[in-house]
Amino acid sequence: MSTKRKKAPAKKVPAKRSKRKEESDVDSDISDASETENATQPDEVLIAGHGDALDELTQLPQELLKTLIKPAGQLLMFGLVNWDNTSNRTPKDAKIKMHPNLYVPHRFTDYKVRLAVSGCTSTHSVLITEEGKAMTFGRNKFGQLGLDHTETKEVPTVIPALENMNVIGAACGRNHTLLLTDTGTVYACGDNRSGQCGVGNLQPNVLTPTRINYRGPPIVKVGCGGEFSVILDIKGGLHSFGLPEYGQLGHNTDGKYFKTNTRLCFNFETSPKRVVLYIEKSKDGHVAPVDVTEIVDFSCGQNHTVAIDSKMRAFSWGFGGFGRLGHAEPRDELVPRLIKYFDIQSRGVRSVHCGSTYSLAVTDIGGLYMFGRTKRTGEANMYPKPIQDLTGWSINHVAVGNTSIILSADDSVIAWGAAPTYGELGIGEVTKSSTVPKEVTKLAGVKVLGLSMGFGHTLLIAQTDSPEQKAKLETFDVFEP
Repeated sequence: MSTKRKKAPAKKVPAKRSKRKEESDVDSDISDASETENATQPDEVLIAGHGDALDELTQLPQELLKTLIKPAGQLLMFGLVNWDNTSNRTPKDAKIKMHPNLYVPHRFTDYKVRLAVSGCTSTHSVLITEEGKAMTFGRNKFGQLGLDHTETKEVPTVIPALENMNVIGAACGRNHTLLLTDTGTVYACGDNRSGQCGVGNLQPNVLTPTRINYRGPPIVKVGCGGEFSVILDIKGGLHSFGLPEYGQLGHNTDGKYFKTNTRLCFNFETSPKRVVLYIEKSKDGHVAPVDVTEIVDFSCGQNHTVAIDSKMRAFSWGFGGFGRLGHAEPRDELVPRLIKYFDIQSRGVRSVHCGSTYSLAVTDIGGLYMFGRTKRTGEANMYPKPIQDLTGWSINHVAVGNTSIILSADDSVIAWGAAPTYGELGIGEVTKSSTVPKEVTKLAGVKVLGLSMGFGHTLLIAQTDSPEQKAKLETFDVFEP
């Protein structure tokens, strides 16, 4: 049987797949095409009580909620704000109102916001107000805004289905969204052609937030890749679902099978499945399991994931192109693999942040390391390397986009990203991009409470506690769609 599989269309299909793999992953053009579409996969049997209003939901512990719920502030936004015109595409509808890119920060919405979320492949965003209401805006072709329609929204709009819930977390994929409530319950909406909404089936569009098909310990964090999702439970268990193409689900499979001689399909994971195996590899290729009792944090890139355990060790898996996994080789990893570089004293990892084709790690002594490639061309960091320009800075918040990075360190906001950029760096119209870290002078004096980046835009939450802070924010122009 294995001989037959090897003899399948070995000459045609691998060549075609590798070309698509490189092009789609580097360009990340927010394509709507789905080569992985497989509507014949049967629905999973839903777990008893799935979506039942009688399910008893209790709040997460108050001590934990205090760490998850952040203080609210004023939202600033900059970058690409033509949600249907990503990657310089000309909109099909000529009547669409076109907004110029925002090359400097602008005030956006009067709501006080405690959380603003987008993703490195996302052209839509989620805002959580001070009262815990979930609001969405941006591109909505697959219903990823959860508003029961597919019309783009220029202004933040409350999600009616979650209006009576206290939302504490969210994540945005290319065309889907996860929302987390204070009971540890996850709701999903948007594109579900690869099972990335986790509702137990392959219904193409989930237009309103639907409870995922999961009945384990309460969830404390959600994350989205391009077409997959990851959730972390209160006991430190990771669960993933969606597209397995590069091993990004961590289940020791890429899910591929040939339906015909020339048609490659995938076994999508339509419900959350726990990641159970963590490994380390020696230089000679020997594989050994690693005892991981609790994962404490993680981040999803377009097709890869990096996670940290309670011992501050970092593991990565998924698409390995350009060294974004930090293993000094570009091969895909189908299960979480220990990043050896950080497995020594003084290099424990405090936080991780994954962009489309790269990863950032902040160590416990404050060093910032990058592995992968942020540019569209040029060399890649095949293993973690320190960003020397930020040595000695105290890093507070980090946000990563497609090819751009922005962070707050000490009392400054610093950004960089190779061209093309769309204003997401906020450094002005004259110099729109920078390959080295550059201070965003316009944000001098702004106290940052939160940062997030989308494909080409940045969301920043600024503190408004003092008269001086409010006066500073009054100097910013207002963006009115």
